[in-house]
Amino acid sequence: MRRVGLLFVLAATLCAADFRAGVARVDITPDGPIWMSGYASRKHPSEGVLKPIYVRALAIEDPAGYRQVIVGLDLIGIPRTMADEVCARAAKQYDLDRPQILLNASHTHTGPVVWPNLSTMYGLEPDQVARLERYSRRVTDSIVTAIGAALGDLAPATLAVGQGEAGFAINRREFRKSGKVDFGVNPKGPVDHSVPVVRVLDPTGKLRAVLFGYACHNTTLTGQHYRISGDYAGYAEEELEAAYPDVVAVFMQLCGADQNPYPRGEIENAESHGAELAAVVAHVLDNKLTPITGPIRSVFQLVDLEFRYHTREQFEAELDAENPSQVRRAKKMLAAYDARHPVRSIAYPVQVVRFGDSLTVLALGGEVVVDYDLRAKREFPHERLVVAGYSNDVMCYIPSLRILREGGYEAEDSMIYYGQPGPFAKDVEERIFKAIHQAMKRAGAGR
Repeated sequence: MRRVGLLFVLAATLCAADFRAGVARVDITPDGPIWMSGYASRKHPSEGVLKPIYVRALAIEDPAGYRQVIVGLDLIGIPRTMADEVCARAAKQYDLDRPQILLNASHTHTGPVVWPNLSTMYGLEPDQVARLERYSRRVTDSIVTAIGAALGDLAPATLAVGQGEAGFAINRREFRKSGKVDFGVNPKGPVDHSVPVVRVLDPTGKLRAVLFGYACHNTTLTGQHYRISGDYAGYAEEELEAAYPDVVAVFMQLCGADQNPYPRGEIENAESHGAELAAVVAHVLDNKLTPITGPIRSVFQLVDLEFRYHTREQFEAELDAENPSQVRRAKKMLAAYDARHPVRSIAYPVQVVRFGDSLTVLALGGEVVVDYDLRAKREFPHERLVVAGYSNDVMCYIPSLRILREGGYEAEDSMIYYGQPGPFAKDVEERIFKAIHQAMKRAGAGR
């Protein structure tokens, strides 16, 4: 990938530093074998490290002193319990309110299980669970450390935004002749190939950080791979950081729940997709970008999403299922019935981070399908909008009404592995968009 040198000085023209920014990177590569997340077909723990994995943090302070931290994680996802602990500790140690922290997971399928995320996917022995619990505590500590280090690194900076396009994401919901929706390749299905890029320069025009995103599963490396890595996103981050010394490159996973990289299956595919994505980012950096202005306004709120009605008898019938994960899910749901608190809904996070009128990041929890990204951009046409999924809590897939009606893994079967009772009620999309509009209005959008 081509390096950029004095170009940034020329592009910046020594403009005044409107913000302060700081960055940090903390290694979270596990020590020794650990159970990996993402594929129920895996039969044993990891076998070494293909590429290290990290927590990366970008802290931004506007001229009024308001601070926002965006954290990128080379992980499958994090549970709400971890996000809550991180934010509680950050509030105490760094005086940050909940809206000032955005936690986004790349959704790599060659990273460790983040306990108790996806805990019904595997039947693990107690010693394996104990190792995962220790690792999750390490991740929690590392995120808090990265936030503090990024805040401690704050220095004058200018921000700008641009956009490129990468073509390796493809819709994976293939329709069979029977009418069933299965994993496959659907070139006619909806996608969003955009690559938003935020550039952070110091007052001399030197690049300090880059924040970039893409809407595609990090599943280039499939279930037969047993070495730890960040998949294509990790390769892209590494390549950018090698091309631009002393820079931290933070990847954000966008609404890629129904998107897979194509082709996939081999290490060479992950390297190629990472190189393509890094090259797109470098090209954007190499051209004129739009300045980002303040003030920063951020909003965080929760909305209840209801599941389709279920009964105790439904899960009793699943105790004889052939799928071990389905049996574990049934036992979990029956335990909730026994405690007289059957799982009827979840609290769903919606976050908005708005930089003046120049950039708005909408961050949604869960594995969000691309329909939400495309609809949000239609409904807020005057916003320069980046729509991220996998943010603040990855509790299950978040299907649109269209996908609920069509069925398939994203609507139904995935709930087994997340330990959720079943499909959402049909109003899930409208509930989320009502919360989105509320949060966007509170952040100043549409005024």
